[in-house]
Formats: sequence, C-alpha cells, structure tokens
Amino acid sequence: MDGICGADCKECELLKNNKCKGCKNTEGCPFGKKCWIASYIEIGGKESFDEIKRKLLEEINALNIEGMVKIQDLYPLKGEFVNLEYTLPNGIKVRYLEDDSVYLGTQVECDFSDEEIERCFGVVANMNFILVCEYGENGINPELILYKKR
Repeated sequence: MDGICGADCKECELLKNNKCKGCKNTEGCPFGKKCWIASYIEIGGKESFDEIKRKLLEEINALNIEGMVKIQDLYPLKGEFVNLEYTLPNGIKVRYLEDDSVYLGTQVECDFSDEEIERCFGVVANMNFILVCEYGENGINPELILYKKR
C-alpha cells in the first residue's frame, strides 16, 4: 500500500505493528488527526504538493547553516520519532512538536563530525515552521539550532 503522499507504506514498521492504519484507509488520518500533507494533496493535487516541498527545500538550503550539507529531499515522518526534548538555558526541558502529527524531515551528517564524535542535523518542517537541530547518535544531546516561522 502506498500513502497519499507516495510513501511506500508496506515497508513501514508502524503499519506492520498496527500503530498506523494507513492514510488511504483513514482518509488522511493515519495517527488519529488529519495529516497536513494528505490535506494539501487532496486540495491541490500531488503536483502542487511537490511544488511546496521544492520551495521548502529552497528555504531550508538558503539558511546556510554552518556544517549542514545541502538537503536533497524531505520525507514524511511521524512526530514521535522527531520530537526531541531540548534543554533551555534555564534548565527547563521542552518539546516543540506533536507526537501524533506528520512532518516533512530528514537527517544529514554534520560536515564537522569526526571519528570520535558523530553529530547529525535533523530538519523538520511543515507549512508553519522550519526546525533545525543538531544531535548525537540516536538523538542524544539535541541542540536547537533554528526554529523559524514560515
């Protein structure tokens, strides 16, 4: 089964473990709430969504974040996988995303990673914001680099 956005759902562990019911089967609500990507495609078509994704990639790459390679593509991601907890300067821990929402995102290795310390950039976005963070293996010690309203 393919998702409304074209994702290959048959390879997804969430579908295999019945944690996702599929966006086609749920009319764009795979995790209980309407997916913005599915809504966008239903209203404007796949070509219109591809154009929005292309513009989003341009915006992200225009940020010119030091050490971050050019982002080539963004993938639909469930919020719980990218909703990292950040420690603010006052010690309070916060999360900026919703676990049951779908975002576009990707992960790329930092240019300045070395053999001892490997760091990655995580990029998450939707129609309202772009979030860029840096973290270690398995998302440890995340640092918020940028949160920008669109």
